[in-house]
Amino acid sequence: MPLQSPFLFMRRAVVGLALLSLLLWGGWSAQAQRSNSHTSAHASTSKAKSSSKKKKRTVRHTHRRHRRPRPSLAARRARVARMRRAFIASSQLRPMAQQLATMRTAAAYAGVTAYAQHHTGDAAAAAYLALGHAYLLDHRYSEAISNFKRAKADSDTLADVADFLAAEAAHNANDNAAAEALLHGFVKRYPESIFDDQVPALEANTLLALNNPAGAQAVLQAAKDTDAADRVDYQLAVGQVEYALGQQQAATSQFKSVLLQHPLSGEALVARARLTQMGAAAALSTADLRVLGDAYYRAGRYRDAAEQYQALLSHDGMSSSDRDGLEVAEASCDLKLHRLSAARAEALPDTNDENGARRLYLLMELARNQDDEPRQQQIVSQMETRFPHSPWLAEALYSSGNMYLLKRDYANAVTYYSYLATHFPSSRYAPSAHWRAGWLSYREGQYAAASKLFDEQIQLYPAASETVSALYWRGRLYETRDHYPQLAAANYRAIIRAYPEYFYAMLSRQRLTALGKVAPVEDAKLNGFQPLPRPKLVDTFPTDSPHLAKAKLLANAGLNEYVAPEIQADPDSDSWSALAEAQIYASYDETFRALRAMKRALPYAATAPISAIPLPYWRILFPEPWWGTIRAEAAKNGLDPYLVASLIRQESEFNPNAISYANAYGLMQLLPRVGREMARQEGMRNFRTFQLLDPETNIRLGTRYLHQMLDRFGGVPAYALAAYNAGDYRVADWQTAGPYSGIDEFVESIPFSETRGYVQAILRNEETYRAIDAYARTQNTETRAAR
Repeated sequence: MPLQSPFLFMRRAVVGLALLSLLLWGGWSAQAQRSNSHTSAHASTSKAKSSSKKKKRTVRHTHRRHRRPRPSLAARRARVARMRRAFIASSQLRPMAQQLATMRTAAAYAGVTAYAQHHTGDAAAAAYLALGHAYLLDHRYSEAISNFKRAKADSDTLADVADFLAAEAAHNANDNAAAEALLHGFVKRYPESIFDDQVPALEANTLLALNNPAGAQAVLQAAKDTDAADRVDYQLAVGQVEYALGQQQAATSQFKSVLLQHPLSGEALVARARLTQMGAAAALSTADLRVLGDAYYRAGRYRDAAEQYQALLSHDGMSSSDRDGLEVAEASCDLKLHRLSAARAEALPDTNDENGARRLYLLMELARNQDDEPRQQQIVSQMETRFPHSPWLAEALYSSGNMYLLKRDYANAVTYYSYLATHFPSSRYAPSAHWRAGWLSYREGQYAAASKLFDEQIQLYPAASETVSALYWRGRLYETRDHYPQLAAANYRAIIRAYPEYFYAMLSRQRLTALGKVAPVEDAKLNGFQPLPRPKLVDTFPTDSPHLAKAKLLANAGLNEYVAPEIQADPDSDSWSALAEAQIYASYDETFRALRAMKRALPYAATAPISAIPLPYWRILFPEPWWGTIRAEAAKNGLDPYLVASLIRQESEFNPNAISYANAYGLMQLLPRVGREMARQEGMRNFRTFQLLDPETNIRLGTRYLHQMLDRFGGVPAYALAAYNAGDYRVADWQTAGPYSGIDEFVESIPFSETRGYVQAILRNEETYRAIDAYARTQNTETRAAR
């Protein structure tokens, strides 16, 4: 009987519709004309900037390309021209293809099918590719294969995509002879394909299903020095081939490696099943199995972890210490699943090792959950005595500090945070605990203690995210308590220098304005706060990149999951890939997708001044869709349009179809009851919740609601935004915890990290929006002057 080895096929879902395809090529061509020499200019530098891991991959990639030379410039330009024609021919397909990829309804299938039947050549090929892709996602393999064949017959522009996906469909349909016919020689036929690294594993699995393990081994051996060998599916296939060849020991070792090195992958499930089938489960030691359980626990898969620990407890020959550890680990899962009782926790073995320390930690958490302060304090004191160096004591201290922070018992919170920071300086909690001790000392009016702790924070944890807060509040103390404006200004300038688009940079600029002219002063401990190095970014694209041209064509066919890999496959794309991908989405009004892509690519943007990153990147990061509606509704409600845009960016990333886990709808994430009330006030008749997904309606109702929040809290944006996120009753409660010397102090005192970050982000982004538009006006003025 043929050996069955399923090839795991995974993709992320795609959402949204698209319009105006032809505009993309117009913008691309104009930019391309300004960058004819771009490819050669960057070819010599892009690899040198890679990380060590990327360098390793680059060596393999280069070795592979050395065997299959890159096409000539003339050939690349010919391919680009061919794909450009295909793109233009299929431009009207994009909205339908996108809808099909997202929804795959009968109507969506019918629409794309009709388009395919009424077109020929490149346009028809893109449509058939879209249909094949959708059928593949729906596991309708025969229809998928048929449409992929039609796509390739009508045009060879996307032949590698059609062949690879058809091979997947054939393999999944158990038509492995057909799959092998497509996969054999694939890399030679398509040496620049993004699927080249996936082919060896799929072909090996296909040959195994055809009872040809020797052929499968040859395929894997030929790819052992390429990027394919780093993939977990390749590593699993190696084990499957070894098993098929009767190499039991090698196969056992390989399956074990896949399971332990990639425990959360789908391949790990196959590897474990194979070990069980082989009767080789005994090759997994108790320690190995514990590693798996701990991996599940760290990933938040508490039920899976609990099952793993329970299974381990049935093993014989285990040491008492190992058994105790499994029992307390299983109890930890139950705590996370809200099913651990105090009686069961008390019954856990009370040992004098880390298992005993974890037991006490669990008991402390149960006491905290029951608001039993005496019990919580007694347990922590016991841990300090019995387990003074245990990481579980650090966990207990941090949790206890948080407990008292939320109860506004700042003195007790400072005690626990300070103990943690002092006794566990290398703990992952130390920077946060140290900062909180300093901040709560400030709130308690213990300014000397706060100053000392802020100074320590700056010196001990310069790279911690909390340290920018310490820099700012130490500056405030220099102003208000030490009466040393020069050092205050030095702190503010350090923040602006290193974190120019942070919330605290905005506050620092305000403080510098208030201070007026202050003589600069040198403070050595601030010298380390410098801008982070940033990679080179350009806003022009090469004329000879088939990968970029192909990515745009793939977007027309609704195959968005391949857009980014296709662009990144260009070896010279480091300086422009992020913008190219985002502009593809933005050109079809998929603003939210463009924004997310750019956020992933430029996580350091908040540490860069506006002038350090080309303007088109900022326009993607801080978009202004529906700007006319935003301005009109903001004006009607007395709001700053930049504030409204910033709130939308934070709430939905400009995704008009967003629906949250809390059932909030649309751009401004309005609850249905809020939407109904605002619609009533607006005089809208027969309002229905689905109308909140209409951008204009959502902005109309959302701005009214935001206006009311501002009115309720005296026109103070920080209060209104906190109420928008956490509820007005909470903000009223937080206000009673004052007095506050200023809004900055209120924002810093918001006890919910999510809400505090939300308010800071919107207020910061409001200023960033304004700064981007001001910079754009300056650039336009300079451009006109240069003419």
